[in-house]
Amino acid sequence: MIREAPTFEELIERRHELLAPCFAQDWPNLPVELAAGVYLYDSWGKRYLDFLSGFGACNLGHNHPKVVAAAREQMERMVHAPIGVSTPESTLRLAWELGQIMPGEANMFFFGNSGGEAVDGALKLARYVTGRPGIIAFLGGFHGRTMGAISVTTSKVRYRSGHDPFIPEVYFARFPYPFRSSAPDPESCAQEALQDIERLFEYVIAPQDVAAFLVEPVQGEGGYVIPPRSWLLALRQLCDQHGILLIFDEVQTGFGRTGELFAAQTFGVDPDIFCLAKGIANGFPLGAIAARREIMQAWGPASHGTTFGGSPVSCAAALATLQVIREEGLLENARAQGAYMLEHLLGLKAESTLVGDVRGVGLMVAVEFVRPGAGKEPNPEAVRRILDRALEGGLLLYPCGHWTQTIRLIPPLTITRQQLEEGLAIFRQAVLEQAV
Repeated sequence: MIREAPTFEELIERRHELLAPCFAQDWPNLPVELAAGVYLYDSWGKRYLDFLSGFGACNLGHNHPKVVAAAREQMERMVHAPIGVSTPESTLRLAWELGQIMPGEANMFFFGNSGGEAVDGALKLARYVTGRPGIIAFLGGFHGRTMGAISVTTSKVRYRSGHDPFIPEVYFARFPYPFRSSAPDPESCAQEALQDIERLFEYVIAPQDVAAFLVEPVQGEGGYVIPPRSWLLALRQLCDQHGILLIFDEVQTGFGRTGELFAAQTFGVDPDIFCLAKGIANGFPLGAIAARREIMQAWGPASHGTTFGGSPVSCAAALATLQVIREEGLLENARAQGAYMLEHLLGLKAESTLVGDVRGVGLMVAVEFVRPGAGKEPNPEAVRRILDRALEGGLLLYPCGHWTQTIRLIPPLTITRQQLEEGLAIFRQAVLEQAV
């Protein structure tokens, strides 16, 4: 007996029967049938401005024609090639191209499938190369959901709950969060955070036992928190002093999001190891670990591996992504549109007592919401109402922050001023309509 297949709408209604809750129970579960540029279209034809960009994976917008064409051409030649058994041109060419543009002389690569894989691999690499066990990560950081990545993630305790024991010898220090610090200024906030590291060295783990610091140069899921540059410079100095490797998790900040190709360039601080993913291939699954050849060459044969990593299709998409960023001047656009967005949102802060802080770099911008008259008490209830109202108005946004008190605005780097103004108008109305 042949059963009639359900419609898309019927499948949406049954998603909780078909998909694991950890996979499917999120917000807003739009039944998207088409994605193009900065827009999503649902099954009823309604259009939404996408200011989430697939969690920052689609920096060029959805289905950029040059990226799709490059992937299609590669698919017609070869879809899968287990690296080492096969050596596809697109994978080698991507390694060469990245080697020309990476900061810090990072010119050797391991390709995986995701950011979590890149973080796991970077931790393995750091321990393998240094022969040391210790990893120091930072409170509020988010590095992925694999076992190694969740072991260094602290943006929300619910991500960790029920999954212990975690990988051993992981320690946490404070990440400088100027808006929520009791320090009088950002530089004092940075010094407080550095004192946490000194206490770890004095009481918990000797610096000669630390393999690496792992840090997001701008915290993503943790609230789009931007540290003072002096703090990142001090981390670099501590690493140089004690023979510790500095790992930058640039999964979300990479490939133009901060207005430069990498946040390392934005802050002028070079790490020893990069974790890359998301925007690297504009929606195709790809992750990468990048390091100087002297570091990566110590990672001998069989010490790490992958079946699908460095997919020739994803690598072809990544090559096209780099080409589009250059040809369309997207770094310049990210800086210009990001500055305009910050100016607009600072004006909104002056209009609404719900807005506690506005911060951003390039097109990585956030608005943190507080309860009026209650100091800086987080206001996640207002965030949910604003998100719902903005969605009704045709704008997709998403929260972040430890208390889910912050809304991130990360439109594609291709966004035009007209599209940006349309989205900001919807957001402004959603905020001003809210009471306490």
